[in-house]
Amino acid sequence: MTEPTFATLVSRWYEENARDLPWRKPGVSPWAILVSEVMLQQTPVVRVLPAYEAWLARWPVPAALAEDTPAEAIRMWGRLGYPRRALRLRECAVAILERHGGEVPDRLDQLLALPGVGTYTARAVAAFAYGQRHPVVDTNVRRVVCRAVAGEPDAGPTTRPADLTATEALLPDDPPAAALASAAFMELGAVICTARSPRCDRCPVEAICAWRASGQETPAGPTRRPQRYAGTDRQVRGLLLAVLRDATGPVPRQRLDQVWTDGIQRARALAGLVQDGLVEPVDGEAFRLVGDGPSPPVTDLATTPAP
Repeated sequence: MTEPTFATLVSRWYEENARDLPWRKPGVSPWAILVSEVMLQQTPVVRVLPAYEAWLARWPVPAALAEDTPAEAIRMWGRLGYPRRALRLRECAVAILERHGGEVPDRLDQLLALPGVGTYTARAVAAFAYGQRHPVVDTNVRRVVCRAVAGEPDAGPTTRPADLTATEALLPDDPPAAALASAAFMELGAVICTARSPRCDRCPVEAICAWRASGQETPAGPTRRPQRYAGTDRQVRGLLLAVLRDATGPVPRQRLDQVWTDGIQRARALAGLVQDGLVEPVDGEAFRLVGDGPSPPVTDLATTPAP
């Protein structure tokens, strides 16, 4: 009798233990899956869930978002972090409407051609929305494959071509089964084969895991240093955006001056928001979310002295 493969073992475990998440429900649209994948980048599931539901309630199809303003996309993004993702999603919606008649494409090359869609997101949509056979490799999958196959305690900080090759070698030949396995690998890394506290006694592949067989310990420190937030430009940008999201019109510079006492850092953060296309100046002394009104005159914020 043939022993079950690595993918079979993990897929069976997944079918019995997977978290009940809305983007995994039968019949969910490719657009909903694309939205979830963009939102989940660098953001925990618990924070994504309410934003995901609200986003799709307002914009259930790409055309609905494409016809709305960038400012509204930024507002709806709220405090998920990395708000440029909101703009990329809207740009995706516009491209999907213009190039594909409002339907998320199913070809990998067309997905990769969408604004802001990279290797991981394109393969995730192709696999999870269309049941195709592609290696879908994020941090969790890299860790699972690195431990179970290579016998190393942790993977590197970024996805390399070798990671895609190693993961693809584990996938079944049947596309729907491969798509299921891709989701299963990811779930295993998220809830069982975690970075610092792996629950090996509950792992479906413990008996064939090369890392467990090697007897190596879990690394004591993080594989990458956590990013500091308090006091950084990211925090200042978030404070400025919060004021602009809540505003119904242009916000005077004097109002923005109140969110952070360090004038140099505040001006740098505001300039960064403008450069990133999230905020636009109005008459030089007021600001608003991009696209939140008639086009403003061109102002070189970089030359505006800090208050």
